[in-house]
Amino acid sequence: MTPAGIVRKLGHRARRFWQAKGAMRTRLLNIGHLLTGNLFGSLIGMLAFVVTARALGPTEYGVLALTYSYTRAVERLISFQSWQPLIKYGAELQGPEHRDDYRSLLKFGLVVDMSAAVMAYLVSIGLALLFGPLMGISDEALQQVLIYSTVLLFQINGLPTAVIRLAGRFRLVAYGTLVGSLVRLSLCTIGLMLGSDLLYFVIVWTVTQIIGALSLLFFAFMELRRQGVHSLATAPLRGVTKRFKGLVFFTVGSNVELTLRSSANELDTLLVGMLADPTAAGLYHIAKRMGRLVLQLGVQVQAVLYPDVARLWAQRALGEFRSTILQMEIMLLVFGLLVLTLTALFIHPLLYWTAGPKFVAAAPLAVVQMLAVAMLLSGGAVRTALLAMGRQPAILKIVLVATIAFQVTAFSVIPLIGAMGANIAHVVMATILLSGLIIVYHRAIASETLADTPPMPAAEGDAANEEASTGPLARNGRPDDLVPSLHDPLAREPQGRMRRAVAELPAQALVPDKP
Repeated sequence: MTPAGIVRKLGHRARRFWQAKGAMRTRLLNIGHLLTGNLFGSLIGMLAFVVTARALGPTEYGVLALTYSYTRAVERLISFQSWQPLIKYGAELQGPEHRDDYRSLLKFGLVVDMSAAVMAYLVSIGLALLFGPLMGISDEALQQVLIYSTVLLFQINGLPTAVIRLAGRFRLVAYGTLVGSLVRLSLCTIGLMLGSDLLYFVIVWTVTQIIGALSLLFFAFMELRRQGVHSLATAPLRGVTKRFKGLVFFTVGSNVELTLRSSANELDTLLVGMLADPTAAGLYHIAKRMGRLVLQLGVQVQAVLYPDVARLWAQRALGEFRSTILQMEIMLLVFGLLVLTLTALFIHPLLYWTAGPKFVAAAPLAVVQMLAVAMLLSGGAVRTALLAMGRQPAILKIVLVATIAFQVTAFSVIPLIGAMGANIAHVVMATILLSGLIIVYHRAIASETLADTPPMPAAEGDAANEEASTGPLARNGRPDDLVPSLHDPLAREPQGRMRRAVAELPAQALVPDKP
């Protein structure tokens, strides 16, 4: 067959697969919308970082990076991923008869989000004022931290995330949140042209971050209104934890997992600044931002996949559940390897023509970071599957071990080789996470498959024989030799079936009438 014929044949098979897999097609389209919107948003955000870096230089940009990382780390340490339990339990509430339960569930998530937002703000400013120097926050950076911490009061993301994902309104959130990013880029460009100082850029990032959070909340309440879900404030909370068993543990567990992950993913820049210097922290932050840009694919896959697999698991559709996870895993693995290769080939010129010659030193950091990102990507679908299966305790144990390994590696290596030590620590953490998630997932699937397997007929025969052997008239007064055995080859022949029919007659029928 000619190459053109092979291409046509593969294209025909791909077209038939695309037409046959309706759920997969919808899932990929939703992922495409989210990726497109978030790609534009991330690129705009990356451009805003680049413009800010050019305007401030490595030292002041390092101060801004530390401010941003500190505030984000506090938010991750305190906040609850309430969207996880909201989606898991909300996926089981189908139909208008469950609307009141749905309202109570959403109100529970909203209360958790608002409480966590206030607590995160208080902790952020309290730690900065009391222990700032110990965490690498200098007197110069303290003012910026106090200003930027205001965004924490508006980080109410759990409820809107759950509502939008359960409704499948991915296109709305994909393109509707670009306004804040465009405003940020425009204001940063104006600041570069005017030669503005560090304070100007901190205010710009603060205001635009608040705009983004409020827009997401607005879209969520618009979607609830479209669904006919009103007056969350009047929804009853009493008994909500009894109606949804495991809700409190799931919510607290999501916070603990996020706290553990944040101690590595959010405090790493602070560790580099504390154990090295602000310039190294700035270079590391550039590499980390590139890795976070790639990780957006994993985030969007989870956004689309989690509601779907939660419904499949609730319906006990194990076959479709497994095939869906496998398809997503293969896609993420291929994408991760592709990005790692492209980064190794083109990162030097990319940094030179964007951030500038002073930031080319971040190129090897970006390559090692992409290796960790590729491994994290390939484990994203498995983690989503375990959440839908209710295996969060197992995920928590894996994250705990991986986080300890990260901290030990970071504190040991960063003082020796600088920022590259943090990248190596991320590779160690990603290796443990990927291995642990895959092992737990396959064990969980195997145990569920065995649990759903019906008992073998031979076991019933053994039970019948055991029951029949308890006496000469053990079953309804019938003699033992009239009770059929499935191990007896005669039982599978016509004579055996006749014996079985005789055995099933009432005991009185076996006694001859008196003359």
